[in-house]
Amino acid sequence: MSKNKKTESATEKKLVVCISGLAGTGKSTLAKKLAKKYHLNYYSGGDALKALAAEEGYDASSRGWWESPDGLRFLEKREKDLKFDKAVDDKLLEYARQGNVFLDSWTMPWLLKTGFKIWLTASVEKRAERIARRDRFTVKEALEVLKEKEARTKAIYKKLYGFTLGEDFEPFDLVLDTDNLSADEVFQVLCMVLDKLVLNNQSL
Repeated sequence: MSKNKKTESATEKKLVVCISGLAGTGKSTLAKKLAKKYHLNYYSGGDALKALAAEEGYDASSRGWWESPDGLRFLEKREKDLKFDKAVDDKLLEYARQGNVFLDSWTMPWLLKTGFKIWLTASVEKRAERIARRDRFTVKEALEVLKEKEARTKAIYKKLYGFTLGEDFEPFDLVLDTDNLSADEVFQVLCMVLDKLVLNNQSL
């Protein structure tokens, strides 16, 4: 099958692909690019949470908002009331049932019974370097905020669903270390995997 035919067949098979990974692994940028290549609808749990934050009066539009003091205040609100995360996950599950979707989510790999699930990993030092460069923090600042935010976010999902984000890899079909790969190299690897393992697998 040619590459073009493979790409076209993605939407014919009602595919569900889910990508996950902690901040700084590049998952959101890659998810958007892959969704476009394979003509799949892209939905982001992070974007949905930002929309809920906006409804609560937060300005979540700035770069690096999740790591900002305002973003951490919304995280505190989420810790106190799990309805925000639950509402986002219910909506993503609804999209998944429709098929032809590429989901960028921390929770969907555990909640979905079908689909192809990818986890991107990188050392916390490398992730802090990337976030510092992206959001104009110092590496030290990025590292401190990452550790705090991730510990608190993990606690939310542990309480809601019982899994440990970043430690439990049982749901994943592919775990890819991005430490020493460029964004383009990760994209090429994932395209190869999707072409070989997903588009040729009629059961997904």
